[in-house]
Amino acid sequence: MKSRLIGSRSFYRSVLTLLIPIIIQQFISSFVSLLDNIMVGRLGTEAISAASITNSILNVHMLAIFGGLSGAGIFGAQFFGKGDMDGMRYTFRFKLCLSVVCSLVAIGVYLLRGEFFIRSFLQGESNGGDMALALREALDYLSVMLWGLLPFALVQTYASTLRESGETTAPMFAGICAILTNLFLNWVLIFGHLGAPALGVRGAAIATVISRFVELAIVVTHAHRHTDRYPFFRGAYASLRVPRKLVGKIARTGTPLLINEILWSLGMTFINQLYSTRGLNAVAALNITGTAWNLFCVIMFAMGSAVSIMVGQRLGAGLMEEARDVDRKLIFLTEVIHVIIGGAMIIASPYVPLLYNIHEDVRELTRQLLVIAGLSLPLHSFAHVTYFTIRSGGRTIITFLFDAIYTWAVTVLLAFLLTRFTDLTIVQIYFCVQFIDIVKVIIGLLMLRSDFWARNVVRDD
Repeated sequence: MKSRLIGSRSFYRSVLTLLIPIIIQQFISSFVSLLDNIMVGRLGTEAISAASITNSILNVHMLAIFGGLSGAGIFGAQFFGKGDMDGMRYTFRFKLCLSVVCSLVAIGVYLLRGEFFIRSFLQGESNGGDMALALREALDYLSVMLWGLLPFALVQTYASTLRESGETTAPMFAGICAILTNLFLNWVLIFGHLGAPALGVRGAAIATVISRFVELAIVVTHAHRHTDRYPFFRGAYASLRVPRKLVGKIARTGTPLLINEILWSLGMTFINQLYSTRGLNAVAALNITGTAWNLFCVIMFAMGSAVSIMVGQRLGAGLMEEARDVDRKLIFLTEVIHVIIGGAMIIASPYVPLLYNIHEDVRELTRQLLVIAGLSLPLHSFAHVTYFTIRSGGRTIITFLFDAIYTWAVTVLLAFLLTRFTDLTIVQIYFCVQFIDIVKVIIGLLMLRSDFWARNVVRDD
């Protein structure tokens, strides 16, 4: 049993080589997001609620991009494992077109229906907050953030392609530069330092947009200056041609992932809207909890990337048994780590709310939500890496059922019933919704034991 779950030193060295740049980037990103959150939180409950609501809505575009690129990324990782640079180039072009189209569609939808979406979150009790002010702040924030959607999508197109080739340092460096830019500009523009006007929430949005253009410039420059190391970028823009057969295969494999991420993100947004019926205090507390959650989950997110890359490359090379072995050890490592991290989150729960300029009842509410989040973290980490395992072999219909359909059929339905037909508090509802993923864990265990996911999707390309 030990040899099946615990790898050799060389295995863990290869995992760390891949993970450390991703973890560093995501940790700094999440930590700075926490600092951003604190800065906006200094402006009051309305400001932090406005940013929270708008980011929940924009999250749909973000996850749609991740979903769309993930389908092509399955082929990218396997093409690289096979040594097919033309296949990598075609995959990059597919991603590029998809990112532009998705971003333009999202901008149009947000321009037309953004106010409607925001108002749907402001129908609960005010708890002493100013709903009209929160609406104005949210609309102002959204109007600026729309300028950052396309550069965000293009960064993900380049960064994901680099990671599929095993290059994680360059995206990390670009991300860190963007994060530091964002942090500095937040300090300047939110509060009006160095002679700049104090723009409040709007300043936070401007800082985010500028940082995304900085990240895009760095990652694109690096990719095209080092075509000796990344030959698939050489001639990438000579045309936008992608073989029809490959387009069909990526579309068949990737469409379920794109729809999955859209439906999953809509489900999470709908759940947050249901939570908001418990008042503006709940919106603020959940925003702080979500930001802290992202900080404590950086290793979980990185482990998903590790599964995609390490398992995907072995599947592309036809090493099926090795892919299964690597996956099993990565999942075990993930669980051990997140039992520890969940405990750390519980220990930190009384201190995180003290960083914010919020009412005492919001602080206590946040503390309770953080404890629940810490307790449930091992469940979510297992479900997360299970999802990436199934996805790495191109079983995207199954991942669609496992993720999006489960979310709507179980999680969203539960949240809807509890918020609409019971008098339970937000803490009680949040507990039930977080721990319903026990069912998902059981389903995941059964699927992993079957080994049906391990297949090569680029054999005939």
